Amino acid sequence: MNVRLRLFAVMRTTLGRSHVELELPDGATVAQLRSKLAEDYPALSPLLPTCLFAINGNYARDEQTIPSDSEVACIPPVSGG
Repeated sequence: MNVRLRLFAVMRTTLGRSHVELELPDGATVAQLRSKLAEDYPALSPLLPTCLFAINGNYARDEQTIPSDSEVACIPPVSGG
């Protein structure tokens, strides 16, 4: 399945774009998405352990499967005041 992943903050800045497209097997989990992202975009690897993922607007754990045609977002930690 093809997943369009929205990127925010430092993730967006690091790659210079607001989203990436990834090919994952049907029934892939967030953990598999995280691994594929690190494989395809090594510059993001140091950031991925602290990122949260959301599927259709709801935070998702690593073991959650990603339904096809879902909106998926990668949300890095933010700081500031």
